[in-house]
Amino acid sequence: MALLDIIVEGDPRLRQKANKIRRVDPALRKLAADMYETMLDAPGVGLAAPQVGVMLRLITVEVPEDYDKEGDPAANLILINPEIVKATGTQLDPPEGCLSIPHWIGNVPRAERVVVKARDLDFKEVRIRAVGFLARVLQHEIDHLDGILFTDRVVDKSTLQYLPPKTDGQATSAEVAK
Repeated sequence: MALLDIIVEGDPRLRQKANKIRRVDPALRKLAADMYETMLDAPGVGLAAPQVGVMLRLITVEVPEDYDKEGDPAANLILINPEIVKATGTQLDPPEGCLSIPHWIGNVPRAERVVVKARDLDFKEVRIRAVGFLARVLQHEIDHLDGILFTDRVVDKSTLQYLPPKTDGQATSAEVAK
């Protein structure tokens, strides 16, 4: 596995719609593994293929148990062609950040619950029912597949905050967004 370069805001690929995946092959499996490793190293809880310059509908997600709230389940997902088929409720917290917009966080209204239809690495259809923070992460990553950044969805721009790069003893933007 290898760490991939994460592209940042301003790169036109972040504004393009990603292409549907038609089959799983060894190259796609390697990309998924490399994305997962890159996401963990960043550190982040989600990563979409366009964020590493690959215009395919592929996302990786890892949300540790109790990440946002006590009792939240862990999630480790690699999803091909994910799409939201149902969304209900609303949530505004916690603030979102993005590996492609480093050091910025903001309040983004999202659905509280989603059902996502996708395919796994065996190309079998799966349905993910997500609530709370996992629902937020899935919506954020699926937006990347359509060229949408979290800053596009911030309703109140005054909630955008710049968090300077971490120095010893300070929280990262991912930790604050938690």
